[in-house]
Parts: sequence; C-alpha cells; structure tokens
Amino acid sequence: MNSKTDQLSFNPLISANELSSIHGNENLMLIDASAGPQAKSNYTQKHIAGAIFVDLNTELAEIEEDVSIGGRHPLPTIDKFEETLSRLGMTPQSHVIIYDDKFGSIASARFWWMLKAIGHEKVQVLNGGIQAAEKAGIELNNLPLTPHPNHYGKINKWNLPLTTLDEVAQEAQDAAKVIIDVREAGRFRGEFEPIDLVAGHIPGAINIPFSENLDGNGLFLSPTKLKEKYKQIVENHKATDITVHCGSGVTACHTLLALASAGFDLPKLYVGSWSEWSRSGREIGLGE
Repeated sequence: MNSKTDQLSFNPLISANELSSIHGNENLMLIDASAGPQAKSNYTQKHIAGAIFVDLNTELAEIEEDVSIGGRHPLPTIDKFEETLSRLGMTPQSHVIIYDDKFGSIASARFWWMLKAIGHEKVQVLNGGIQAAEKAGIELNNLPLTPHPNHYGKINKWNLPLTTLDEVAQEAQDAAKVIIDVREAGRFRGEFEPIDLVAGHIPGAINIPFSENLDGNGLFLSPTKLKEKYKQIVENHKATDITVHCGSGVTACHTLLALASAGFDLPKLYVGSWSEWSRSGREIGLGE
C-alpha cells in the first residue's frame, strides 16, 4: 500500500484535500452512496473518478412490504451484506471512502456504520461529499466502473449496539435513558410529516437535528465543537443508555458518525426509527 495511506489515521471523516493526496491508490475503494430517485442517474452523469455506486434501497437495506415491522430501511441480513461487499470486490484490508451528495446525511454514514459494525477498520466518509471533492479539484467523470467480485470473508453479526421497538418502548419510560431523534424540529414536534403516516415523536425523546452537526458549508463541525455539543449528554450517560434514531435508521447514522468523530463511544442505533414506531400503535408525542 502507498505510504501515504499507511500513515493515515483512520478517522471517521476524511477531508477532500486528504482524499486528493491518495486518490488513485491501489487499495483505495471509493463508494458513491448518494440516494434518492435520481441518484443512479446523477452517478452516471458525474461521480468521483473510480467510484462505484451502491444503492441504499437494494444493497444497504432489505425493504419489506410491511413497514410496521422494521421500518422503511431495515438492515439487510448479514449474509446479504456479505454478498454485497463481495460483489463490490471489497476485502477486509480495503481502504473504503464513502461519499454522497447530501453532506453525509443519506447513505454514506449508514454504509460507514454498517462496515464499522462488522469490524472493518479502514472506512471513512468524505467530509462535504461530492461538492467538497469538486471544489478541491478532485477528478470527476462519467465513466462506468465495473466491480471485480472477490469474497469478502465470513461475517458473523453486527457488532455495534442496536435496539428494538420493544426495547425503545421500555427506554421511553426510563428517566435514566436518553432517546435522541435527529429529524428536523418541525417533524419532531408533529407540525408536518412528509414521509411517514403519522406526525410526532417517541414520547420522552429529545430532538437534536442532524443538520446541527454541520457548519454553513455543509462540513462536519470540528471534533472539538462536536465534543462540546454532545458532551453533557454523553458524559452523564453510558453509551448503552443512549439510543439514536431518525425516520428510517439512515440519517441517524450521521449523528453516530459525528459522535465517533468527537471520540465518543457509539450509542445504540434504532433502525426501525419513526417509520416503525409511528405504525406500531404506540403512544405518539407532540410539541417539544
């Protein structure tokens, strides 16, 4: 491996300038994890040179017809995730850099969490996404890239903490637990709901919108500022007493990424999130 890559400390985030210095290294794997109806079309028109497209709905989730069980973006089975990594040609030694076009808030943070959860060490999210890459002068093109499949290796389980609907219902009744909802404030308060069937929030949850992890340029706040932002919650609770969720278990990973950048242990991820809770017949909170 190139010595520059060897010297990198594998922080959760990598800057566009850092990526520029190693772009093209042999063991570097770039992943475009942009999501949304036009994501694949946008990728075919413009992406970071050498990036492979990964689809949130079919490769980073296992969507079921009944959203009330697992929410809108349940995790895939371990076996299916292993198949995806093998299809991509990824190995446990690959240095994986993931980006999207929404400043890490869509599937890049989710893919980062999934790789960390299986013990993959060398994985980072590009701070600022494709916009930062373009601004830094990193080569973009529209050339298709065909992965070279290679068996990733056996994956046994998700090793980062997860929680379930029933467990969250119990945590909501426990003053010693903290449930963080990272959706925008209006959705949390129940003023509007653009995606799910019911507006509101899990009773007892607190709202820290994921957008507050970013500065005005769409870059993550510095580790020092993120540590200051979250330290009161984190320092007063064990990581296992904190649960983070969003609408469907994707954007919640943005806040988990921010916490990791600040040097904190990761709390639990509630993948089902509001999309599951709001369909479960459980109590709904409104307002602050």
